[in-house]
Amino acid sequence: MTHQRVIAISRAIGAGGEEIGRMVAKQLGLRYADEEIIVAAAEKAGVSPEAVARAESTGSLIERILDGMARTPPVTEAMAIAPVIEEPASAYENLIEQVVRETAEGGNVVIVGHGASIPLAGTPGLLRVLITAPVSSRTTRLARAQGMDEGKAQKAIKHSDGQRRSYLKRFYGIGEESPDHYDVVLNTESVTLEGAARAIVAASTG
Repeated sequence: MTHQRVIAISRAIGAGGEEIGRMVAKQLGLRYADEEIIVAAAEKAGVSPEAVARAESTGSLIERILDGMARTPPVTEAMAIAPVIEEPASAYENLIEQVVRETAEGGNVVIVGHGASIPLAGTPGLLRVLITAPVSSRTTRLARAQGMDEGKAQKAIKHSDGQRRSYLKRFYGIGEESPDHYDVVLNTESVTLEGAARAIVAASTG
């Protein structure tokens, strides 16, 4: 039987999770999935991807760009012209988790964000990864990547961190995130993004 790899990467804004995820996907020849989770959930619900992104509360599309690591524009033409339909967040919670599970079932994929490590726990071939760093390090990286002042970068990080905590609690009942939720935890203040990617590849193939 062919070994199906699923790597779920959770990340704090400014820690480099998106870029690391893309490096890992490229090195292992896996599919990269992040925004497509939102797009697929929106298609199932018959609403705009922006509506689902707001309901997910992991940050607006603009805030995702501020993470500074993704190499492809997250806002597509379809997103720009799709009507915005307001729905309560609860209308999409199960749908987002369903799409995450379906994406993982396809195998050979790197899923970034969406709290995927939590619902996928126990999935054969799954590696759960957390990419993090101290606020000071993330502030400096985000400010440098986006050409903004550190005050604005720190404000964006504080807002995103709060949304992330709220997301994990509301979707999965996680009151406090713990290293126990992951197989690998990497601090990008102590390791380069390239080094982090190599560590994940090694853990996945070891």
